[in-house]
Amino acid sequence: MFLDSRLWQFTEGLRWRIAGAVSVGLLAALVGIGRLALLGWLLAQVFAGAPAESLILPVALVAAVMLLRGVLEYWRNMIAHRTSARIQRVLRERLFDKVVELGPAYFGLERTGDVLLAMVDGVEQLETYFGQYLPQLFVALLAPAIVFVLVATLDLPVALVMFAFALVTLIVPSVFQKWDSSSSLRRQKAYAAFAAEFLDAIQGFATLKAFGQSGARAKLLAHKAHELFRATMWVLATNSLSRGIVDTGLAVGAAVTLGYGAYRVGAGSMSLEVLLIVLMMGIEVYRPQRDLRALLHQGMVGLSSAQGIFAVLGAKPAIVPRSDIVAGEEALVPTVNFEHVSFAYPGGRRQAHQNLSFHLSAGERVGFVGASGSGKSSIVRLLLRFYDPQKGSVCIGGRDLRELHPRDIHRSIAVVNQDTYLFHGSIEDNLRFGKPDATQEELEAAARAANAHGFISQLPQGYETIVGERGIRLSGGQRQRVA
Repeated sequence: MFLDSRLWQFTEGLRWRIAGAVSVGLLAALVGIGRLALLGWLLAQVFAGAPAESLILPVALVAAVMLLRGVLEYWRNMIAHRTSARIQRVLRERLFDKVVELGPAYFGLERTGDVLLAMVDGVEQLETYFGQYLPQLFVALLAPAIVFVLVATLDLPVALVMFAFALVTLIVPSVFQKWDSSSSLRRQKAYAAFAAEFLDAIQGFATLKAFGQSGARAKLLAHKAHELFRATMWVLATNSLSRGIVDTGLAVGAAVTLGYGAYRVGAGSMSLEVLLIVLMMGIEVYRPQRDLRALLHQGMVGLSSAQGIFAVLGAKPAIVPRSDIVAGEEALVPTVNFEHVSFAYPGGRRQAHQNLSFHLSAGERVGFVGASGSGKSSIVRLLLRFYDPQKGSVCIGGRDLRELHPRDIHRSIAVVNQDTYLFHGSIEDNLRFGKPDATQEELEAAARAANAHGFISQLPQGYETIVGERGIRLSGGQRQRVA
């Protein structure tokens, strides 16, 4: 079956809810068994020529049990889906915290589309896994044993035949698990590759249009889409084969049980009434397997989608802050020291800096000039501690960045990048990244200091003006002044 202990750990604190969903599911199965046993008994009474008046109460009881079964199924689904929603929330929180811990260095090595797919689509795919597949798996494992005990009290040989085929329908899917899992994983990789290329095309659409490369990119996307199509069809083929074998096992099991029961009735070892009751109860033996069969594909998709989540959660951050360091209350002295710094990017072929040393005093204004690729941006990244140097030290206020809390570093530095990133929202929303609790007067004072208040005031909605994704509605200079 499609289980992974790494996914199970995300259910911590919520396992009692999963147990509740399974318990309600088993209770619904027991109610269903009772309903079918009553139907079997009613059929026996009809064949025996019982008067219609004596069947009114049993028929009403069957109707009430059917209604109760529906209520229990609804209750189980509500518990299961609420549980899966909470697990998804836990997963999203852990993923976001992990991405923050990994920092910008991680995205220098990974495609944004792959990470986005894991954090959004991967988590969504697990909704059915936790909400339907996992509870139904436990019900499918336990329900046949319960039915076997009940049927065995009526006729042990028929119960053994019924239980044997129920076990076969549970075991057969596990035989194909490796095959199904590998095909589903290939499909997930193809989906991730297509999604990443599609996201790149959307983000770089202006460049594609400017250089007339829309057609070439469309051909690449078509190729990736065809690979995804082939992988998807292979998954459907393997899944259909597994489901076909399970369906055959269920049909053969029901036929063999019927035939063997009829033989025992003919031999006088079993009454017709017991046979009808057992056959009706047998429907409930195979119902959990049929329901599970319909969800096997979702279980497989959930596990393959989780691989991207595991990759993000298992990634090692380039910077690991010391847990014993706490943020200070006082501002750091605004001095910067690079002392014999040697640094190379992870996977880089050459060093960005080798034995670099300089000192910046408080109030000093310095410009770094050099050819493209000479390491100017690397100085800023080291100063923000996106990376640590392999040799030497970077200090603010005479203190090594490795001995400072990240909050102390970030509140001491303001950065305006050449390619400024503004978030979709209003100008005020973006300004508050610098100080979330700033008053309107403080926002306007900061805007005046950056020579931005003038053009902001002329916008239709002033500070409430929506800037669009990446600040697309502002000019390059305006974006930098807002930053």
